[in-house]
Amino acid sequence: MYIYKMVQVPPNIEVRAKEHRGNEAAVYLQNVVNTHAQGGWAFYRIDTIGVSVKPGYFAALQGKKNELNNYYVISLRKPND
Repeated sequence: MYIYKMVQVPPNIEVRAKEHRGNEAAVYLQNVVNTHAQGGWAFYRIDTIGVSVKPGYFAALQGKKNELNNYYVISLRKPND
């Protein structure tokens, strides 16, 4: 059996044009995973989670619809000793 830990990461990362190499997302995720690996956590998977935000009462009266936001979560796990 395992215990799991979820780490939310930003949907976008920002780099300066002169520093752009094309592998920034991989390097960012690698750093996050390696940081948690030092605590015994192993990478398991990455998921996209959609969260629907309902508008407030007055905004709904004005016709505003639910807003869907996507979040990215790295799932880590380690044996449950």
